Amino acid sequence: MAETSRILYTTLTPSFSQTQRTHVGQRQLSFSRRHQVHCSVSAGGATRTAATESIPWGCEIDSLENASALQKWLSDSGLPPQKMAIEKVNVGERGLVALKNIRKGEKLLFVPPSLVITADAEWSSPEAGEILKRNSVPDWPLIATYLISEASLMKSSRWNNYISALPRQPYSLLYWSQAELDRYLEASQIRERAIERINNVIGTYNDLRLRIFSKHPSLFPEEVFNIETFKWSFGILFSRLVRLPSMDGKVALVPWADMLNHSCDVEAFLDYDKSSKGIVFTTDRPYQPGEQVFISYGKKSNGELLLSYGFVPKEGTNPSDSVELPLSLKKSDKCYAEKLELLKKHGLSVSQCYPMQVTGWPLELMAYAYLAVSPPSMRGKFEEMAAAASNKTTAKKDLRYPEIEEQALQFILDSCEASISKYNKFLQVSGSLDLDVTSPKQLNRRLFLKQLAVDLCNSERRILFRAQYILRRRLRDMRTGELRALRIFDGFRNLFQ
Repeated sequence: MAETSRILYTTLTPSFSQTQRTHVGQRQLSFSRRHQVHCSVSAGGATRTAATESIPWGCEIDSLENASALQKWLSDSGLPPQKMAIEKVNVGERGLVALKNIRKGEKLLFVPPSLVITADAEWSSPEAGEILKRNSVPDWPLIATYLISEASLMKSSRWNNYISALPRQPYSLLYWSQAELDRYLEASQIRERAIERINNVIGTYNDLRLRIFSKHPSLFPEEVFNIETFKWSFGILFSRLVRLPSMDGKVALVPWADMLNHSCDVEAFLDYDKSSKGIVFTTDRPYQPGEQVFISYGKKSNGELLLSYGFVPKEGTNPSDSVELPLSLKKSDKCYAEKLELLKKHGLSVSQCYPMQVTGWPLELMAYAYLAVSPPSMRGKFEEMAAAASNKTTAKKDLRYPEIEEQALQFILDSCEASISKYNKFLQVSGSLDLDVTSPKQLNRRLFLKQLAVDLCNSERRILFRAQYILRRRLRDMRTGELRALRIFDGFRNLFQ
């Protein structure tokens, strides 16, 4: 897998133009509808999700045979000699391992653009590609459809060796059922993002089916282009698609490079190198022969890594980890309607989530807290607070309202402790889950998903515990200082009585 940028594909809209029907030989492909389970926990402390649908292409996640065929095909197709090879590894099932000494600051890979899949890639079925482009299908669903189209052609596709080396069952929350999301992620805000992502993928497929596929069944037969294959293709894209800064932000699948696994300790990332005219990354540490070589998938929280890549790093190892803290206006607030109107004006809602890290929280969170606790006498400041609470604004103004700072900190602490109680409840009952499952395979799957949830829960609760400690200490210091000032004032008053 490779670094994915923080982007979401554009959901298709109902504004597609009508297209003329073009007939070609319809591809026949028999799909297995059997449910298969493949659960795995790596030895490196990172846990990954398991998919449940069978797809008639790709391979098992740890297959070296398909990986060797991929490496040979890439070499025959123009990939220069490499200092790395695909091997089974402790972190990530398969990964790229150093064959020789690699220096810090050395450029590796050099994958030529001809071996990269972008929205401009040449289709084996030109008519299908032309129809999608004519209807202005955005890059993400275009590449997803392209991947399915090429995969369904098997050995007839130029990309057969690459697709054969892709996981048949990508680790992805796209395969979690609604019941599993509700049950295992009930305490985490990642649940809402997972539901949104699943709905976006389903909505994108439904729009494509309605606007294009149903009008061209010979080019897009339903036995090939269906929700199961789209979950697979989007699972691949979420975990492997990269944005290349030096190519104007173009998104791409980069065979071979996407075998690199993530480490929270490295900052190396993929990009196009104009001098060598290939996709490279520059190492930020040396590697000895036999060591796995890593890149960064980006500065993402454990929840984001689970959402896109299906694993949770070992607790305490991710310096970019964060937890989304939900805040909400109180309906009992005398200025509730006025505050809500201002929040909406700045693109916010009555309930808003902000990221908290071990090192602190954003200025926007504090601004929201100020607005939530501000009394009617501060109406003149409501607009300023609502604007500062918007994470869409470019101005980062550190607002301070000393007269309500204690109330604002207490508001954040109350929200923090409410979230902690949800995590505590889940962790307390997690041991009793799954006892009603009679199928060994389903038991293994659910225990596996539960372990992912427990790992995520522990990492997010850890951040909230730290915030709770800081908030309690600051409030204690503020209140102790106030009491001391009152005592001093009373002492001076007594002197003059």
